[in-house]
Amino acid sequence: MSYVFHRDTRAEMPVVVRGDGIWIEDATGKRYLDASGGAAVSCLGHSHQRVIEAVREQVGRIAFAHTGAFSSEPAEQLAEVMVRNAPGRMARALFVSGGSEATEAAIKLARQYHVERGEPSRHRIVARRQSYHGNTLGALSASGNMARRALYQPYMQDWSHISPCYPYRGRSHDETEEQYGRRVADELETEILRVGPETVSAFILEPVVGATLGAVAAVPGYLARVREICDRHGVLLIFDEVMCGMGRTGTLYASEADGVVADVYIVAKGLGAGYQPIGAVIASEKVYGAIRDGSGFFQHGHTYMGHPVACAAALAVQTAIREEGLLGRVQAGGVKLRAMLEERFGNAAHVGEIRGRGYFVALELVADRASKTPYDPSLAVHQRVKREAMDRGMICYPMGGIIDGKSGDHVLVAPPYIATDDDLAEIVDRLGAAVDAAIGSIAQ
Repeated sequence: MSYVFHRDTRAEMPVVVRGDGIWIEDATGKRYLDASGGAAVSCLGHSHQRVIEAVREQVGRIAFAHTGAFSSEPAEQLAEVMVRNAPGRMARALFVSGGSEATEAAIKLARQYHVERGEPSRHRIVARRQSYHGNTLGALSASGNMARRALYQPYMQDWSHISPCYPYRGRSHDETEEQYGRRVADELETEILRVGPETVSAFILEPVVGATLGAVAAVPGYLARVREICDRHGVLLIFDEVMCGMGRTGTLYASEADGVVADVYIVAKGLGAGYQPIGAVIASEKVYGAIRDGSGFFQHGHTYMGHPVACAAALAVQTAIREEGLLGRVQAGGVKLRAMLEERFGNAAHVGEIRGRGYFVALELVADRASKTPYDPSLAVHQRVKREAMDRGMICYPMGGIIDGKSGDHVLVAPPYIATDDDLAEIVDRLGAAVDAAIGSIAQ
């Protein structure tokens, strides 16, 4: 009998006992190929000795000191790495315990930035539909994931959500990618003008949308147009790279591929690779300077901010990514992974699109490829894929409701950066079997 309050209260969860490389083993001895890094977290796999030793060493020195009184060597070193390697003129990094906390901190930071500059009316966040920024109430208010918001709607802030940049379903046949990107980006300006520029604090978006849409990258020119609109109206631009950042798409920050710089970055998952819970907010000189030269105090905090052990783990992870050449490996491996997926699924009647960057790739599953008709939500195709994959000893990341919170299914693949060509082939083989079995079960 389990006394753990699992999210799925009716599920009997396998009990994990060990991990080795890209494999996880449960208490029965069954092994699972971790093809998604959990939730795109375990980018170095499950037994990276450099990180393990860093955690052990830091625990042996000091495990915790409150940031109200102390900084720590790992926090100072990690912050320097994060700031120096970020795009643009970043100034400081704030370390929290995960992505949701990072979003909360970024939202508060944006608000305080405007207050410090004498614009206290700026309090609104603009985000996009079918986005996900975290599960705390502030982060969920910013999120456009309608299914996750529904139960807590009475608690949600009255913030704005515009269209995502989702060309597979949003782009018309007579539009170029650039024209489509301009059109959906211009929704931001329309919304800012509708609610009043003097009320808007920040626009938050995922440069490559993760779980809620399934590895959807912005089309060329979209992020540049968004940057232009934010600058015109004095709105901060926040890039949520919790899932897509820290090398997942082949560059340390996913937005580097688009050549656009945010005012604030949010990262987590691949920051600490799951060896410790950690997230971060990286603030530009413009944003940090407003507080430093104003009140001098950021009105926010959590007990475990800047946790020395978490920072030590993340520092070791980031060192490994750099010294082991893993960004280049993700870039090259991502090309191979896409080619393998195209070969296996390119002509599949139930796969509408294969998309993504680097080791962040998804299949959108459809009932009819020509019309892009999604499966009936009652069929829960994504859940069928997950069950079939687990039965075959593989962990992937399927999701439903990607179109409107109810309809649409995808399955996301996000292997650890250490995955070999043979690992990628095994992932595609097992994924193919799982998807085929899930689709086949519908007709039974």
